[in-house]
Amino acid sequence: MKFVCHANGYEIAEHADVIVPWWSFTKTLIAALALTLVRDGRLSLDDPLDGQAFSLRELLLHRAGLADYGALPAYHAAVAADEDAWPVEYLLAQVAPLHAKVTRGEFCYSNVGYALLRRKLEEMTGLSLDEALRGRLGKPLGVNAPRIAMQRSDLDIVQMGSVTAYDPRWVYHGLAIGSLRDAGLLLHRLQTSDLLPQHLRDEMNAGMPVGGPGADRPWRLAAYGLGVMTGIATNGLRVIGHTGGGPGSGIAVYHFPEGSKTAVVFIGGSRANEAERESFALGAEI
Repeated sequence: MKFVCHANGYEIAEHADVIVPWWSFTKTLIAALALTLVRDGRLSLDDPLDGQAFSLRELLLHRAGLADYGALPAYHAAVAADEDAWPVEYLLAQVAPLHAKVTRGEFCYSNVGYALLRRKLEEMTGLSLDEALRGRLGKPLGVNAPRIAMQRSDLDIVQMGSVTAYDPRWVYHGLAIGSLRDAGLLLHRLQTSDLLPQHLRDEMNAGMPVGGPGADRPWRLAAYGLGVMTGIATNGLRVIGHTGGGPGSGIAVYHFPEGSKTAVVFIGGSRANEAERESFALGAEI
């Protein structure tokens, strides 16, 4: 399934209105929401966050010295067995011993960091993540904001790829669900509108190198910015966005600033890397 938009309108739209899980593209939305609070003077990028040693910038960059629950074999076993998600505090307690193995300032991809940030944003706004995304991103950008799936029944209308059962609460920072069209338009307008002032968009997109992207991925230079994967693709394009994957599917949502184009690709099966490759190829085609 594919969707592409550019400055002059829609170019390719296959199954554009099918509802799918956005997986880790949700991180880009959480980061953008946090940056609206920085814009408004309610948060600082570099001050310690809530008395912690780390800052908002370090959380968004995955450099806060926090481990990830993906390192827990029991987590993967529970998801594979289609168990209900653990309570958040239990999850955090299971991960806590792993933090000592992570060096603050070094890149360590951490869903835990974004889960903590979600909690902070909900406290600050007095809104659920679902409500905050609608009011502070979707409405000003003129796009249907995604829903945050809170229970299994929320996935009844969602194309989940090759799985038939999943508890969305396993995605502790929140699992956004929405159409391919809305994912593309949200990223496109976030990157091309004045919702965030230029200096914050520049900060968001700058990126710090993260080393090798891993086997079978279409990156020449891989970096991570403030909630976005960014760098240079193997086809030479500069790319800004996020890849995500979970049980049964993968999604890639990327903006190509040189041509002001944005592509979204969703693929069933555990093939997030393939979605990434296809989205980069679409960026080069149009």
